Amino acid sequence: CFPPLSWQTYDVDFTNAKSKDGKKVKNAKITVRLNGIVIHKDFEIPRKTGGSRRDPEGTPGPIKLQGHGNPLQFRNVWILEK
Repeated sequence: CFPPLSWQTYDVDFTNAKSKDGKKVKNAKITVRLNGIVIHKDFEIPRKTGGSRRDPEGTPGPIKLQGHGNPLQFRNVWILEK
């Protein structure tokens, strides 16, 4: 990470879970880069988090950006569908 209050770049490549006939057949996965350095590569996400929506897993929904009490700002947010 860069020092506090410096802009960071955070790239997230998310692939949604896959379902067939209402049953999950493949976990969601994520690749994350922080300032160009891969910190998670094809990391599988086995289940939804406790704070997620109640929709069936794999259902498209909103993107939420979360902080944990520290000053936080976002700029130049891009969302690209694959």
